[in-house]
Amino acid sequence: MDFLKTAGLGALSIPLMASLQKLGRLTDTFEETKKMPALFLGHGSPMNAIEDNEFVQGFKKQGESLETPNAILVVSAHWETKGTFVTAMENPRTIHDFGGFPQELFDVQYSAPGHPEFAKELSELIEPKGTVQLDDQWGLDHGSWSVVKHLFPDADVPVLQLSLDYSLSPADHYALAEQLKSLRKKGVLIVGSGNMVHNLRRVDFSKINEHYGYDWAIEANEKMKEWILADNHQSLIDFKKQGTAFDLAIPTDEHYLPLLYSLALKEDQDEVILFNDQPIAGSLTMTSVRIG
Repeated sequence: MDFLKTAGLGALSIPLMASLQKLGRLTDTFEETKKMPALFLGHGSPMNAIEDNEFVQGFKKQGESLETPNAILVVSAHWETKGTFVTAMENPRTIHDFGGFPQELFDVQYSAPGHPEFAKELSELIEPKGTVQLDDQWGLDHGSWSVVKHLFPDADVPVLQLSLDYSLSPADHYALAEQLKSLRKKGVLIVGSGNMVHNLRRVDFSKINEHYGYDWAIEANEKMKEWILADNHQSLIDFKKQGTAFDLAIPTDEHYLPLLYSLALKEDQDEVILFNDQPIAGSLTMTSVRIG
């Protein structure tokens, strides 16, 4: 272990060290590449899949700046499971997991392929063994396809989803995500998809298209951004200890946790850029993050 300490890696967890050691034999079909960035995308309404608003333009701009990855791995707010799963089918279905929207939205099909071999290797990467299991039932939910379709509209890059295990603590989610760092050097684009501030019960539908946020939403979002830019990930992991504004901003954690997955992928030299940084309808923010 002395060579790890010399390289500044002495504080790494055993699972993270194990995942780094596996990098050389990971994804035999993927050659080592220039390190891919990691993204957290505030996905907002499913209507962003078919609209051409400022947020969609923000997603498209990111897509234009990206090299074509070997695969895309999405951690979506909309797939919660007991245990952690990764989609492992050849052709994941487009899931329309919403209601009350126009037929045009239900007609959208994002026919990106899957990558069963990569799914299997990813499941073997994560320690302890058996943490990530293969799934052949799910597909791509709207937290995935509604934003990825703007990054790669031709649907010609394999897309996999990683589920959120609802039994894990925020710290456990972050630690699991750290083990995915090596994938960035194998041409894998990892995307967290959710919203930093997401309280649907308090949405002001009279201002659904306005840049408007309640005081508590602005307070929480500004503090989150401050900590993101300062690499203060521990405070973000400890979001349940941050007071009333955070309690209102994150009444349930499924839309927030994908942010932790993206942040856990950051390395010291990575630049962090915020975009789509706007509140909407009082209790939502579209703030998105690019790492690297």
